[in-house]
Amino acid sequence: MAPGALQADVVIAGGGLAGIVTAAELLDRIGPGRKILLLDKDVAERFGGLAKESFGGVHLIDTPHQRRLGIKDSPALAWEDWQACARFGDGDEWPRRWAQRYCEGSGEIFGFLRDRKVEFLPLVNWAERGLARPHNRLPRWHITWGTGFEIIARLLAALEAHPRRADLTVCFDHGVEEILVEGGRARAFSGRTTGQGGTDGGEFIARGDALVIASGGVCGGDLSKVRANWRADLGAAPRVLMNGAHVYGDGRLHDRVSALGGAVTHLDKQWHYAAGIHHPARRKPNDGLSLVPPRSALWLDARGRRIGPTPLLGYTDTRYLVETVCRLPGQYSWQVMNWKIAAKELAVSGCDYMTAFRQKRRSLLLWHLAFGNHELVRRLLAECPDDVVSAPTLPALVDEMNRRSLEGLAIDAAGMERDLRAYDDEIDRGEAYFTDEQLRRLAGFRANRGDRVRMCHNQKILDPSAGPLIAIREFILSRKSLGGIQTDLQGRVLRAGGDPIEALFAVGEAAGFGGGGIHGMGSLEGTFLGGCVLTGRIAGQTIAGA
Repeated sequence: MAPGALQADVVIAGGGLAGIVTAAELLDRIGPGRKILLLDKDVAERFGGLAKESFGGVHLIDTPHQRRLGIKDSPALAWEDWQACARFGDGDEWPRRWAQRYCEGSGEIFGFLRDRKVEFLPLVNWAERGLARPHNRLPRWHITWGTGFEIIARLLAALEAHPRRADLTVCFDHGVEEILVEGGRARAFSGRTTGQGGTDGGEFIARGDALVIASGGVCGGDLSKVRANWRADLGAAPRVLMNGAHVYGDGRLHDRVSALGGAVTHLDKQWHYAAGIHHPARRKPNDGLSLVPPRSALWLDARGRRIGPTPLLGYTDTRYLVETVCRLPGQYSWQVMNWKIAAKELAVSGCDYMTAFRQKRRSLLLWHLAFGNHELVRRLLAECPDDVVSAPTLPALVDEMNRRSLEGLAIDAAGMERDLRAYDDEIDRGEAYFTDEQLRRLAGFRANRGDRVRMCHNQKILDPSAGPLIAIREFILSRKSLGGIQTDLQGRVLRAGGDPIEALFAVGEAAGFGGGGIHGMGSLEGTFLGGCVLTGRIAGQTIAGA
């Protein structure tokens, strides 16, 4: 072959979770001697993509973990909940079919991970349960023991130990830029080596009988595609927008598919979080860290007034939280709490800060559940001083918040104090007399054991014994593309007219996690990692069967 020429039976573009699962499925199923080539733009140390940095929650249905807890789940109930959250529109045939396929095939996700020794915590978490309408009516968010870092580690270990490992070649520093189609059939990927790992930055072409796009979504890069596809009903995109996606999720191959006549749909449907802060590592422009907000904190607008009439509250409806903040002056918010609340309830949606989970230290995790994660609070205060502040008194806290106010939006100190005291006064009156919607919902949360162990019990904000006070300035954080390259239930890339482009497949976030938009308007959480596993498995099975 000519310099820069590569050849395999199957070529996969992208080394995130979906690409790794596709390769694993192919090794299990394709005939002896057939070769698989996986191209990844990143360096070997970051093999696994965004999944490797994630908290590792997976949306699963009717699992042994649920049954052991007495949770009576079913694919039919999960499908009803998915539709309520997704709010599919007219013409969403493939997203609907993929979503139903997920609900019916959740066991294929669980079994794949279990067989590779991925373990989940015994308590199933209950995310995205809805506000105005129910979403998850049961706990389905299975947290990986070891976070997403462990998922990738287990899958890579299984690949290395596979009896057919010699049939898989992984090339890092290879960024795919083009898809070559000849005679109506996808024939090759082409691109350039990146030069990161000592390569020369030259061109390459990789030919295969089947090509798989596993290159992620459009929410990373420089956020230009996020802003270009921002939903009009949210108003203008926030001036400060945090980037919580993979830096190589630039949508380049989405554009190439579109140029070939392929269907790329629902790019205006994006999954953002309302509690993003500046990542101290500054690994990319607008690098963001996604917090799991404390439910006992009060969510305030840029002027320090409580957001309402419906109070914002984590674990309910993430899309509603984002929509609300986007319509506020300044398009950012504050959460105010005290040290006791932060230590008990604050978490980070990622592996690097959740040390007990990532390092699988059971005794430390139990300590945090019992006495609070004070180490995490101290670390955020030390490493993220632009957004996380502490003070012994309310006037001092307001001063710190004002130093970080944007666009001239000074804190209304008197109004903020009234809102905090009104909340604390209601707690003093007792649970039998709660009229505050947040307090009533918190009481409902505590009825579930999985929530109760990670929550304070009717904790007042201005309680002197629970101080000092803490305020966190939070921005919208871009995380996932809900839309993408449209695929049928075999993982084949579809043209705008509905016919497949021969030998071209898409998986994971590149495919909108299935069908170009499996989630519709919103995710039930954990469906991103789960969608990567399911689409990767199905594409691998289709190619092997062909």
